[in-house]
Amino acid sequence: MKKKLLATLMSAMMIASVFTGCGASGGSSDSASSSGSDGSADGVQEITWMFWDDLDATQDLISLGYKENVERFNKDYEGKYHVNVVTTNLEEYYDKLNALVAAGETPDVFIVSPGPQLTDYVAPGIAAPLDDYLADGWKDTFTSDAVFTQQTYDGKIYAVPLNTAAACCFYNTEMFEKAGVEVPTNWDEMLGACEKLQSAGFTPITISAGTAWCLSMVAGYLCEAEGVDLSKLADGSASWEDGKLEAAATKLLDLSKYFQPTAAGDTNDVATANFYNEEAAILIQGSWAIGQINGENPEFESKCGVFQFPGVQRLIAKSDSLCMSSSTKSPEACAAFMKYFTDDTAQKYTAEVGGKIPVTKVEYDASAAPAQLAYVMDIFENAKGTFGFYNESMPTTETGSHFDDTMVSVFLGDMTPAEAATDMEEFYQANCR
Repeated sequence: MKKKLLATLMSAMMIASVFTGCGASGGSSDSASSSGSDGSADGVQEITWMFWDDLDATQDLISLGYKENVERFNKDYEGKYHVNVVTTNLEEYYDKLNALVAAGETPDVFIVSPGPQLTDYVAPGIAAPLDDYLADGWKDTFTSDAVFTQQTYDGKIYAVPLNTAAACCFYNTEMFEKAGVEVPTNWDEMLGACEKLQSAGFTPITISAGTAWCLSMVAGYLCEAEGVDLSKLADGSASWEDGKLEAAATKLLDLSKYFQPTAAGDTNDVATANFYNEEAAILIQGSWAIGQINGENPEFESKCGVFQFPGVQRLIAKSDSLCMSSSTKSPEACAAFMKYFTDDTAQKYTAEVGGKIPVTKVEYDASAAPAQLAYVMDIFENAKGTFGFYNESMPTTETGSHFDDTMVSVFLGDMTPAEAATDMEEFYQANCR
């Protein structure tokens, strides 16, 4: 895995010069050009944080909360520490982060998803262990040690979770009522609801196939319903050609008949906008989208319901996490900055404004939180457990990307469900076992 990442980083050097010195890039970045080799300027320790949204252009409420964290930190530590923000979009985030790593310009703090993507920064020593900083009482503020499960390697913690969210189905309650549709609880009811919505003149589902992970998230739920076991596939005791993936991919095609016509090219942001602009009845996304939905169209909150993906008992759950660079010259400043994302102010905002589940013991006003958060909490309470995104639960990031691309190929008609199963089995035999 280390060799694969280093190869990726070496290839990224081809474009690294574009980002060299980009501590001042992105719409919300502050200039760090006067920093010395020790990361200081005029006695102030300058650090960089890389994030996957433009904090000056976004309407996403979670992102705006992160912007407030930056502003609070810079104000509180004025004259001592200062953070500069490097921004990009989610689709390009890891390519640009890897380019910076390859150029020796690793951001001091950066956001990452748990799973193989985090492993890619832990294995080569790019991410620093955080246990010493958490030991000062910081760790005790979290709900339990369990929130660090996906961030722990060989007994050491390499990232700090910021929130918890679940993949789910948002729906327009008004459209459902007009079409005479009940919330579906199983697969047949899901297809029946889509058929009724379509007959009533509504686009049943909006989703992005242009952003591959969105489509593979649905495929992951369908694989879960068919009983796919990723651990057995990884050790070779199960085969992708046992019929389960083929059945799941066939269901994906059945569901895709109800997607918006532009799904193949729509980005995640476009697909989500289709929903809150009331151009489609169902958005298959995650509770991380609550901040985006309510930020872009606050009046839509009253008609935005949430239900669990039908036919499964477990939820796809994840958290955004922060890493510290092992090469940072200002680790104390980085740790101080990271704590601003999990203090009471930030975590109350996470729930009461952003609609995500806090990871600390903070008390918040549930009546002030978005209505969708209560629906998501109910879903969590009734679920039989959680599992990760398929592309973040496979042996390597390359494997996860291959699964994403394979599901898109099935959707586009470039590959049959049976061919997809064979393709995944051959990939695993060549790369994962």
